[in-house]
Amino acid sequence: MEEIIDKLYNMTAFSNICAEPQFLIMYLIGFVLLYLGIKKQYEPLLLVPIAFGILLANFPGGEMGVIQADENGMVMVHGVMKNVWEMPLHEIAHEMGLMNFVYYMLIKTGFLPPIIFMGVGALTDFGPMLRNLRLSIFGAAAQIGIFTVLLVAILMGFTPKEAGSLGIIGGADGPTAIFTTIKLAPHLLGPVAIAAYSYMALVPVIIPAVVRLMCTKKELSINMKEQEKKFPSGKEVKNMRILKIIFPIVVTTVVAMFVPTAVPLIGMLMFGNLVKEIGSSTFRLFDAASNSIMNAATIFLGLSVGATMTAEAFLDWTTIGIIVGGFLAFALSIAGGICFVKLFNLCSKRKINPLIGATGLSAVPMASRVANEIALKYDSKNHVLQYCMASNISGVIGSAVAAGVLISFLGG
Repeated sequence: MEEIIDKLYNMTAFSNICAEPQFLIMYLIGFVLLYLGIKKQYEPLLLVPIAFGILLANFPGGEMGVIQADENGMVMVHGVMKNVWEMPLHEIAHEMGLMNFVYYMLIKTGFLPPIIFMGVGALTDFGPMLRNLRLSIFGAAAQIGIFTVLLVAILMGFTPKEAGSLGIIGGADGPTAIFTTIKLAPHLLGPVAIAAYSYMALVPVIIPAVVRLMCTKKELSINMKEQEKKFPSGKEVKNMRILKIIFPIVVTTVVAMFVPTAVPLIGMLMFGNLVKEIGSSTFRLFDAASNSIMNAATIFLGLSVGATMTAEAFLDWTTIGIIVGGFLAFALSIAGGICFVKLFNLCSKRKINPLIGATGLSAVPMASRVANEIALKYDSKNHVLQYCMASNISGVIGSAVAAGVLISFLGG
């Protein structure tokens, strides 16, 4: 009888959990992310599948955790070292499990992040940015957090490639962070993705905190519409529809010429936007890109990224450094945009609300909505949403270009 009970006990996951209690920490992380996604509604489309992927990866015996290959593509499979790139997909699925099949086919190849960017482009309206093109410069200024943390991380002992993956968290763009990490430091994919998406989800907390530290009530009360009346620009876009169609074509061409490594992200972003702006003749492409394709890509991306967060891979000092460094990159990106607005206001009669600089990171449109809510607290008539969107949308382009620069310089 004791032998039967012993076998039943060993059959369950309890014996493994008792032997390795670090699994409990991973369950806690998964449950916290599920809480943020379900209860708090913080990026639920991403946090829920990522959190569930963490749980799946850390159930002993389930074989749903991703086994990371080393720089030479070698993985340990049932005690034998194999080159994962020489293994056929059916063998990966059979020997390493479902999540490894999805990860090595869709994530490690760099396939899904550009596909998601195509969907993002299809859902993005560049109109606010094109109407307030001069505000787009603040989206570029907000990328300062990426390069600042890159340098700090190198000084702290991270390799340049690891530092690049850490710094890109400051762009506040999940697909960009994942794509960059796949190219530079794939062994850090789990913690980098979790940090990127977690801080994106916490935008309603982080932006107000940084704004309170850096901005005065007078600055936050600057009314953009009143500034426009006092100092009219004198330039008006006459045919916005044509401009919206030309814009993605021109941006893709320019970026391809100067930063070719950014084309997978920028090119797919602009293609998705182009099929949206053309109209009825490409509606079916727009509908597929923004709905079925993007939704499927998001599910597989979230689950497989979560599955990389096994207890063995996640619970170390490197991960803690990524979490801390990622927060620093995020906060510095917000602060960088605010500082650039303050500098601009010193040299211009037409003042800019610092909240526009605070939204220069890529968390679209959540960052703009948060900034608008802050502005309305100081002046119930001060709607800054459309102005913030100009900076916010340009931040998406800026972070993708920054990723291309990092991959170009560090990926060799």
